Amino acid sequence: MTTTTAGVSGPGTELAGKVALVTGASRNIGRAIALSLAAGGAAVAVNTRASKEAAAKVVEEIRAAGGQADVFMADIADAGAVKAMAEGILKRFGRIDILVLNASVRTERPFLELSYEEWRQPLAITHDGAFFCAQACLPSMLEHGGGAIVTLGGMQSLSGSKHRVHGSVAKHGLVGMTRALAREFGDRGIRANCIAPGTMNTTRGPGRAPRPEPKGIPLGRYGEAEEIASVVRFLAGPGASFLTGQTIQVNGGQMMF
Repeated sequence: MTTTTAGVSGPGTELAGKVALVTGASRNIGRAIALSLAAGGAAVAVNTRASKEAAAKVVEEIRAAGGQADVFMADIADAGAVKAMAEGILKRFGRIDILVLNASVRTERPFLELSYEEWRQPLAITHDGAFFCAQACLPSMLEHGGGAIVTLGGMQSLSGSKHRVHGSVAKHGLVGMTRALAREFGDRGIRANCIAPGTMNTTRGPGRAPRPEPKGIPLGRYGEAEEIASVVRFLAGPGASFLTGQTIQVNGGQMMF
């Protein structure tokens, strides 16, 4: 199997003066995104629902490298919590320019055993969370002449996934929302794009089996969180100034379009 030494892109200034909110940023892909945006010069609001200690470590890493960051606790499926978080970010940093919607829940259940509560969980975080966060952050972006929204979808949004009907629906809806926001706010300087990660080499939740050796991936390996983070950093920056409404497949060739 081919290995990689991928890491977060090096220090830069392309995001200097910008403020980014990254949801679900205490671990895995969210953590890598927060570090990458900070390396680009952005101040980062590190959001987590419950993992305060882990989020604080991300903030410490950013500050140790000379960046600005703070932890902002909020359940993004709670409208009031998101409103309070946005107000806190504006009070701390003065603006919001970049919104990265990374928070999600990944559970598996055969469809005929899926309860309504289990069905609603990923929809609440992915759909309601995106709605609440976008409505809370867009006013500041518009006030300052533009901004970037990056959503994290997944291959399952297009391919479907066994025992993940609820997750597939949630991610597919996020693609539609991203495109709709791109059309509605494009002429006001807002760009919105979606990243669909492939199978990633991230820490798996309790009770989930280890990943098997990768098969059917032309690059011969799973992806690393930093490889998603580098694409987020690009989409948030000036290099992607004419790119909006797109779904970027970052999957090592596992799916091709």
